[in-house]
Amino acid sequence: MNVGEPAPTEIMVNLLNMNQNHPPIPRLDLAPKLKRPLSLWNPLDYLRLLYWVFYFPQALRWYESTFGGKSSLENAKTWREKWEWLRQNSVKRQLMLQALMLIIVIPIGLSRLSEEIGVSIDWSGVAFGVTLSVVSGVTLSVVFGVASGVAFGVASGVALGLASGVTFGVVFGVTFSMALGVASSVVFGVASGVASGVASGVAFGLVFGVALGLTSGVTFGVASGVTFSMAIARPENWLFAVPFTLLQRQQQNRQFPHITPLPLPYLSSQITNWLRRDWETGLQNINELLKFTLQFIPVVKAVNRVLAETPKEQLIYRIAQLSQDPYDWNLVRFASASLSEVMKSQAVAGFFIITPWKQQIKALFQTEMRLDTPARASAAGFWYLHEQQPDKASVAFAVVRDLLYGEEMLALAEILTGFHQAAELAEIASLKLPPSPNPPRLRENTWQAIASLRRVIADVQVVQNSVSRSARCLALNRALSALETLLDRPDILPEPEVKLIIKITENWLEILLTLTVKMADISITKPVSIPYVIGDPVQGNLFVGREDIIRQLEELWVPGNNLQSVALFGHRRMGKTSILLNATNCLGAKVQLAYVNLLRVGDCSQGVGELLIFITDAISKTVKIAPPADRDLLDLPYLTFGRYIEQVVTNIEGGLIVALDEFEKIEELIHAGKINPDFIGFLRGILQMSSKVALAFAGLHTLDEMTGDYFNPLFASIIPIKVGFLSLGATRQVLANPDDDFLLDYKPEALDRIYELTHGQPYLTQLVGFLLVRLYNDRVFEMGRPRDPIFTLEDVETVINDPEFFSRGRYYFTGVWGQAAEGASGQQEILRALAPHLEGMNLDSLSQVTGMDEMSLEEALKTLERHDVVKKFNGCYCIAVELFRRWVQMSFGDNGWLTLV
Repeated sequence: MNVGEPAPTEIMVNLLNMNQNHPPIPRLDLAPKLKRPLSLWNPLDYLRLLYWVFYFPQALRWYESTFGGKSSLENAKTWREKWEWLRQNSVKRQLMLQALMLIIVIPIGLSRLSEEIGVSIDWSGVAFGVTLSVVSGVTLSVVFGVASGVAFGVASGVALGLASGVTFGVVFGVTFSMALGVASSVVFGVASGVASGVASGVAFGLVFGVALGLTSGVTFGVASGVTFSMAIARPENWLFAVPFTLLQRQQQNRQFPHITPLPLPYLSSQITNWLRRDWETGLQNINELLKFTLQFIPVVKAVNRVLAETPKEQLIYRIAQLSQDPYDWNLVRFASASLSEVMKSQAVAGFFIITPWKQQIKALFQTEMRLDTPARASAAGFWYLHEQQPDKASVAFAVVRDLLYGEEMLALAEILTGFHQAAELAEIASLKLPPSPNPPRLRENTWQAIASLRRVIADVQVVQNSVSRSARCLALNRALSALETLLDRPDILPEPEVKLIIKITENWLEILLTLTVKMADISITKPVSIPYVIGDPVQGNLFVGREDIIRQLEELWVPGNNLQSVALFGHRRMGKTSILLNATNCLGAKVQLAYVNLLRVGDCSQGVGELLIFITDAISKTVKIAPPADRDLLDLPYLTFGRYIEQVVTNIEGGLIVALDEFEKIEELIHAGKINPDFIGFLRGILQMSSKVALAFAGLHTLDEMTGDYFNPLFASIIPIKVGFLSLGATRQVLANPDDDFLLDYKPEALDRIYELTHGQPYLTQLVGFLLVRLYNDRVFEMGRPRDPIFTLEDVETVINDPEFFSRGRYYFTGVWGQAAEGASGQQEILRALAPHLEGMNLDSLSQVTGMDEMSLEEALKTLERHDVVKKFNGCYCIAVELFRRWVQMSFGDNGWLTLV
């Protein structure tokens, strides 16, 4: 709703001010004036019931709901349950007994009277007709409700019982058709009241008459058909009401006929006047007419006339009121669709004689909803919401989006469309919805329900994406509670969207309940497989938290036109190898990666040729091109390798990445004199040979940290990419969701504690998870001590305080400690000094404890920071990984053990 637009209350005040100079319009009350239930022993009540059946069938429905209570047959599924329901509802049971008395007594009495005046009666036919009517009435009462059963039973019993006993001929045909027509008209009046059905009934009657005329004599058939049609239309009731209509059309307590659908004179004009003067009172009178008469045509005509002249700023508000609680929703439908076109189509459908042109004739009539005027488009939007077709409602409201409340109704329809189309858990979680409008709003209760469903979506996203089973369970319970609350209070939701929102809620509830069953149906009957990987490269679901690095590599490699060489560097066991191995999954078909682990090269006793043999073997496996002979590489290593690379470049479609893991090995070989320093320059020459070839180094250092100047030629050609610690979210993902079959879970505080201890170091994170699963298996399956499948803070402390933890992690701890012995001097002394201090130390304190000068101290600290061993926080330096700090303290403190180093 835009700023400056009047609120609904303002519109109501404006409408009241427009009508304050006119006398109030009458409020119709067409319900029967009966203050008590019908009596089995009062003869007048039997006459009243007979009158209701033939001339006021809507009174049966009113009587059943007024005196019979709200109990319904809907919940009774079996015949036994239906009979039990009837036994417990005394008023409805008594009404059915009174109807059976009429079905039996009236046909027999009328047949006896007819026989006295000379009409031949077949008493077996009377008995057959009465019996058939009794069975039909009872069956319909049990299946469809007492009102429908009584209406059809009495009408058919009185007419059909007499018709079955009349001598066959024109009299029988007329009487039989009257029986069917009256019975159909009565049931129609009780159940629907939609005028379009009249066209079908009349058409059926005419065709019925013609068909019988062709087979049984024209006089008999035509008379039967005309009689049937007249029994549907009830022209005698219309003729009787016309004088009263003409004489009493201005009176408040005028009488309306209840069973004729033929439009009464002046009624449409009078309804129009009511609606113009007081829209809300006019709508109440309309509902009375639709509830207790069949005057649907005048009502539709009046509503359409008033809507057509309604100012645009009031249009959607008025149609919203029209749609709030209509007795017959077809009133809203025909505020958009053409009633006359629908009636013509129904009349054609009523001609049950199959012709090849029937469908073509029906196609000539425009029965669909029309959007050619603002009034019709608005009504179509509300109708489609009622019909649970929000996508079509969006199209309709888009036509009137510029009107007051049009933008709000369009947003509502679009949001409900998204809700309605989400049929799977993943679809609910991925819903992208337009924002809800700000108050004041036309459909405030609906927007509150939509806000609840939005919160359900947020909880479903947690269920889909959370790494913690406890978080998923909590979110699932919140979502279920919100949906059940909506279902418990459907009365607060307005028409027409209430059924759509309830359907959406029920669908979502069913989806979430299915998930609840799956989550609750988990039992652990055997030791849990340990999914965590210690030391080896990580692949699959455990490879998380490196999306930023993978994205960088995609940008540098996937285009494939000019591949860029990179150097992945960082802390020991940070997952550099895992990144290289998983990068192949994002390169596509045109770029291939040949992985070379230089730790497997050996001492290269045969010189650089032996190293190149190892590299060419890896390339050959990747590109499927045979490598050069080993002797050629040993004799002429550079020339042979260069020719092989040229052959590879010529024969591959895209590019080639040669990944050299643990590339510090090259420097070791150079220092050991196994290969010449010019090997680095040779690698630079390979890169310059073709843009389709690139190198990917992975190690502890950047190239500018390498000690030899021979690495300088590669500086400008290599892009350094640091591999740091995992984030808190990635650490949680690794631990709580390692694979789809992992049955254990973590308390949120346990996950936070593990991150505090490991700082997101991948190796230590995997080690903690590994030992926790083993702890669970040992206690539950070895010691027979059942426990919840959820790890707690106590479990984490148990694992890390076990000396086995540091024994298993010694490869990581000693590797970091050994790296601190390289490069700037004094790194290990700084680590010894920092280990006892959890909160860290400032420069002055470090200088005093280590005895290092300021320049050496700062240089060593920079190296440790660059390698993610220490971090600076609030002016103090501390060891980045808490578990490594503990290891240093235990190993080199006063009571430490040096054997771990």
